[in-house]
Parts: sequence; structure tokens; C-alpha cells
Amino acid sequence: MRVALHTRLKPGTESEYEQAHREVPAELVEAIRKGGAHEWTIWRSGQDLFHVIDCDDYEALLSSLAGLPVNIAWQARMAELLEVTHDYSEEGAGKGLPVAWHLPPLDAPAE
Repeated sequence: MRVALHTRLKPGTESEYEQAHREVPAELVEAIRKGGAHEWTIWRSGQDLFHVIDCDDYEALLSSLAGLPVNIAWQARMAELLEVTHDYSEEGAGKGLPVAWHLPPLDAPAE
């Protein structure tokens, strides 16, 4: 499944946020992969961050990460930099961005 999310940086934290993401702990990356994520990309436009996560099950991914000390520490660090944070609660699993339009691959069956 693919999930899109939106978060937002606090003004003036752009450099620190980008530096943090050059240093994502290997233990966290491993936990994200073990949780079922295949790919996670973040784009930035000014203060706005747009995430696309390709994973087996987003709710299961969040659940697998929620109580891990490495993720708790990472989320605390991100909370210092973000105005709108990633929601790891049970309700957060349903808060992805809705699809407005999708261009299917050429080889996709007609809908």
C-alpha cells in the first residue's frame, strides 16, 4: 500500500531538519524496514513536508514503531523541529492524504 502524509517544519528549522535526516539512526531504518516499509520519501516545499510511504500495512508499521525507544527518541527530536508532526496514534493510521488523481501505469488493466 502507498500512503501520503503532510507535516510542516517550524520556521527556521530547515537546516537542522535536513541535517537530522542525513543522520537517521541505522537502528531506526532497520525498524522501519522490519515494520513492513519498502520505501519512504520526503519532499520539502518551504516549511511543508510531503511523505510517500510504500509499505505492507501502514497501521501495522505505525504499531511496530510506536513503542520503540529509538523511534520515541527520533519523534522527540522531530517534535522540536515540526509544527505539524507525524501521528503515531491509532487514529494516525487513517490520516493519510486522500488521493486526488492517479495516472496508472500503461500496462494496468482498465478500471
